Amino acid sequence: MSIAYLFPGQGAQAVGMGKDAYESDENAKNIFDEADTSLGFSLSNLCFNGPEDTLTQTINTQPAILTASIAMLEASRSILAQKGYSEPAFLAGHSLGEYSALVAAQSLPFGEAVKLVRERGRLMQAAGDASEGAMAAVMGMDESKLEEICNKNGVDMANLNSTDQIVISGSKSGVEKAQEMAEEAGARRVVALKVSAAFHSSLMDPAVPGMRDALNNSEIETPNIPVVANVTAKPLNDSQDILEELASQIRSPVQWFRTIQFLDAQGVDTYIEIGPGRVLTGLVKRILGEAETINISTMEDLEKLSGS
Repeated sequence: MSIAYLFPGQGAQAVGMGKDAYESDENAKNIFDEADTSLGFSLSNLCFNGPEDTLTQTINTQPAILTASIAMLEASRSILAQKGYSEPAFLAGHSLGEYSALVAAQSLPFGEAVKLVRERGRLMQAAGDASEGAMAAVMGMDESKLEEICNKNGVDMANLNSTDQIVISGSKSGVEKAQEMAEEAGARRVVALKVSAAFHSSLMDPAVPGMRDALNNSEIETPNIPVVANVTAKPLNDSQDILEELASQIRSPVQWFRTIQFLDAQGVDTYIEIGPGRVLTGLVKRILGEAETINISTMEDLEKLSGS
C-alpha cells in the first residue's frame, strides 16, 4: 500500500466545521486554540457559530479551512496508525490546501501558516475588489480547445480538476463570453460559480508581491514528506521552491489532475482526504477510477474508519 494525504481548499467551508473534533480530541482542540492565539481573535468561535456571511469571506475562510484540516489530521493520527495508514508517501493540497500539506510535512509551523493564509485571503480579496471577476466550471471539453477559447477572451484556466472538469477565471465579461463559446463548441455543461473574486487568474497579479513579502518573512523548511506542487505537479524540493510556489500559485492554474496522475505513476494506490468536504476524493475517482479513497471530514468518518 502506498498512501497520499490530500487536503481541501476553498469551497468546503460551513458553520460548525471542526467543532466535533474540538470537543472530542485534545490535540484537535489545541490546534484551534493555537489558531485563536496566532490570529488574535476567536477563529474557533467563528468556525463553530458563524455568522456564515463572515465565515465565508475569504480572509476568514482560508484560515478556517486550514485549521479544521490540521485539527482533523491531529485527531486522526492514532486511528490512521492503527489501520496502517499513518505513513503517507506523498502529500498534496488543492490551492489553499497546499498550506495544510506543508504543515503536515513539517515545512511550515501551523501558527505561521494560519497567519500566512489569512494574509493570503486579504490580498486575494483586495485584488478581487479592484477588478470585478468571475469563475465558471466547464465539463466535457478538451483542454486545448478550452484554452483557445480562454485566450480569445482574455481569461485563464484556473483549476484543472480532472480531464473532464476545468474551472476558468477572469473578468466577468470575459468569463461570460467564454462560457457562451464553450457551450457553442460542445461542452457538456457550463456552470457559473458563486465566488467573491477571480482566483487563480491574472486578476490576482496584484496579490503576488504582498504574498511574496509575507513568505520572505516566514519560517519555511524542507518538507519531511514530499509535497506535490499545484503549479508544476511535481514535488517541492527546498524552501526557495516552496516560497516561489506559494507566491505564484494564487494567480496560476491548479494542476490537480496532473498531480493525481503523478502520484499514480509513483505507485500511490490509496488517497485519504483530510479536512472539510469530499471534493478531492471524488476527483480522484474520476481521474483514476480504481484507487482506494477515504474521507476524514468529521469525527463520524473517523469512527467509521476505526470500526472498519
